[in-house]
Amino acid sequence: MPIPIQGVDPAQSEILASLEAKTKQPNAFFRVMAHRPEVLKSFVPFYGAIAGAGTLDRRLKELVYLTCSYANHCVFCTAAHTVGAHKAGITDDELGALQAGDGQPFSPAERAAIAYARDLTQTAAATESREALFAHFTEEQIVELTLVAALANFTNRFNNGLKILPGA
Repeated sequence: MPIPIQGVDPAQSEILASLEAKTKQPNAFFRVMAHRPEVLKSFVPFYGAIAGAGTLDRRLKELVYLTCSYANHCVFCTAAHTVGAHKAGITDDELGALQAGDGQPFSPAERAAIAYARDLTQTAAATESREALFAHFTEEQIVELTLVAALANFTNRFNNGLKILPGA
C-alpha cells in the first residue's frame, strides 16, 4: 500500500495558517497542497471564482461537483461537498439517486447538467450531453458548468492520487 503524502504543519506555512484560521479547522487538502505554497495561494481564489457566486445556483453546482466526485470515487470531495449539498437544499434521497445514476428526482435542466458532468468525467468529450445543455442553459452557464466539472475532476485526482482522506 503506498504511503500517503503528509501535509505541511500550519506553523511552517503562513498561507496555510491563514486559511485554517479563516475556516477554523484543519484541512488535509490545503495541508498537502501547501507543499507548493504558490499553488495554494493561487488555488484558493481560483476555486472561489468557479465554485462561488455566478450565473448558476449553488444547488446545481453541488450536483455537478458531486456527480464528478462520485464517478471518480473521491472520498474527500464527496465528504466535503455533501455538507455543501445539504446547505444548498439537496436531500439525502437526491444524493443517493445521484450516486446511483438515477435522474428521476431531478429537473430536466439538472438531469442535463448531471449527464454532462458524468460524460465529461468519463470521456472528456461529452459531445452529445453538451449539445443537450443548450435547451436549458446559456453559453455563459455552459462554460460555468464545464468549469465546475473540470474543477471537481482536478480536486478529485489530486485527492485520490495523493490519498488525501477526510479527517486526515
